[in-house]
Amino acid sequence: MARIKIHDTAIKPETAVLVSVITPGVTETKAKEYLEELEFLVQTAGGETKGMFTQKLGFPDRATFVGSGKLEEIKAYVEAEEIDIVVFDDELSPSQLRNIEKELKRKILDRSNLILDIFARHAKTAQAKTQVELAQLQYLLPRLTRLWTHLERQRGGIGMRGPGESQIETDRRIILDKISLFKERLKAIDKQNETQRKNRGEMIRVALVGYTNVGKSTIMNMISKSDVLIENKLFATLDTTVRKVVIDNLPFLLSDTVGFIRKLPHHLVECFKSTLDEVREADVLIHVVDISHPNFEDHIQAVNETLKDLKALDKPVITVFNKIDLYKPAVEEGHDGEEVEITLDDFRNSWMAKNSDPAIFLSATNKTNIEEFKQKLYDIIVKMHNERYPYNNLLY
Repeated sequence: MARIKIHDTAIKPETAVLVSVITPGVTETKAKEYLEELEFLVQTAGGETKGMFTQKLGFPDRATFVGSGKLEEIKAYVEAEEIDIVVFDDELSPSQLRNIEKELKRKILDRSNLILDIFARHAKTAQAKTQVELAQLQYLLPRLTRLWTHLERQRGGIGMRGPGESQIETDRRIILDKISLFKERLKAIDKQNETQRKNRGEMIRVALVGYTNVGKSTIMNMISKSDVLIENKLFATLDTTVRKVVIDNLPFLLSDTVGFIRKLPHHLVECFKSTLDEVREADVLIHVVDISHPNFEDHIQAVNETLKDLKALDKPVITVFNKIDLYKPAVEEGHDGEEVEITLDDFRNSWMAKNSDPAIFLSATNKTNIEEFKQKLYDIIVKMHNERYPYNNLLY
């Protein structure tokens, strides 16, 4: 049967504008980078960014996040351009969300809600789906009133106020019951995972950690010969993948974990604690850094802060600076913009290497300097193995 091509049924992506408040202590460069990251989040969620709005304020407006004048400017733009969604780069309070929706008459998302939507799209296993649903319900609970704005038109009507309140209370109880149910499910899944971890035998456990979209899954596939999903999207990997890897005669377990990000919603970290147990219980961490990103130092700091929250910052860490093939150094005076070739020795003698010991510089995509990485990993694991299991000291 011949295939019929249909061109008119393609779903157009939702259009969005991004809104950010620049508070004291945040430079315009940093604010721009935050918005670019938010744009990437919108793209990952399937949307298309059409404009960006920023405003310098001492702190976000308690009622509408931005000032009334800026809100009018945003309103004029979204109406003129027929924008579908307005996305704010910080978490909005329930009252802010309600006030902004009332004024703009558009779908309003904040950074937390957007990340939750992406997580929901990428969740595949029962564990990930349960974790995401739990996080969504915890986010929704204090915002229940926004679902019942139709009751505002009935205010003052005889007999209407009570039933409205009871309906919201009913929904609140339903959500609280579901939250309790999902927490019980996660406890059961966590027990299963704990049993699986115990059954893995006496092998050193290594976990890949890092900012989202830095190449962890590429490195995972490269050294474990597995087929973890690789996409140029944020949070492409949600479910922890564990593989047995052998370097020379040394077997160990390698896990790929969910990427971290700045302003990651706290309740999301809480819900994903069972997934992040692979990080907490790992013997060695491989912190992957996208060295080609202009703000990779901020990413390192964001990851370290998350590791600190997980009480995993005291573990042995190998810092892997990935994507050296894409790295572009800052142009120094006198070079007239000409490209400067950087060798591996230049990287090894750089401040990055001195600040992160041990540090490995590689390109996972081009397979550059992979052997040095494997050797460094081998040296650390074999030493740890021999100290921990002296009766099985067969590795030198």
